[in-house]
Amino acid sequence: MTAPRFDRAAPAPGPLVQGFAGRGFSVDGRIYQGLLLTPERAAAWEAPALTALEPAHVDLALALDPAPEFLILGTGPAMAFPPLAFTAALEARGIGVEAMDSRAAARIWGLLRAEGRWIAAALMPL
Repeated sequence: MTAPRFDRAAPAPGPLVQGFAGRGFSVDGRIYQGLLLTPERAAAWEAPALTALEPAHVDLALALDPAPEFLILGTGPAMAFPPLAFTAALEARGIGVEAMDSRAAARIWGLLRAEGRWIAAALMPL
């Protein structure tokens, strides 16, 4: 009797974080210190201090059609909460915010994209 075979489904298209390098993220052979991700692209991000974060800082990640289900916010080397005004402004647009440390955010990005979820991410440097 042969063991059952489990094949992974083809990954969802778009960028995936393949690893970490120093304070940054490796995506398709390129290192990003701060990173915005959409199902369609990865882009360098000059992340502000968390306390100064405003919706305009992540507009590139939110400019999807349709809008993303939510934004995964990587808050750097440790989990921290974004300003309430930032979260409220995104929620007013129908976009939730899930904050976590940036390493966890990168891993969750890959997991949720493998499920085909329509999401965006903003990852602050590690």
